[in-house]
Amino acid sequence: MTDQTEQTAALDPEDKKIITLARSARARNGVAEGAAVRDETGRTYVACTVALPSLKLTALQTAVAMAVASGAKGLEAAAVVTEAEAPAEGDLAAVRDLGGPSAPVLLAGPDGTFRQAF
Repeated sequence: MTDQTEQTAALDPEDKKIITLARSARARNGVAEGAAVRDETGRTYVACTVALPSLKLTALQTAVAMAVASGAKGLEAAAVVTEAEAPAEGDLAAVRDLGGPSAPVLLAGPDGTFRQAF
């Protein structure tokens, strides 16, 4: 097994689930990123990149906003599926605003392979 395969196998099943949901949102909508967050009660929020002339949000910012709008008081974890090598600073900040420093941001490639937690 490769290191990445071993890391993916070691992920919590709930973390694998949000990566899968994020990947599905990205593929379904044909956008650059898909994201999912899990709140303190276990509810998940799935989103993709928003690119309107008047509003631009990354997938992770959108997922965090959906959680907040639904009454979430905290986040357990977040996942973003992207070709980027790391989440944007604004993405990390949004997750930390709601989830604090303990909420991991899981980065996965377009094929859903886990790369790294931030």
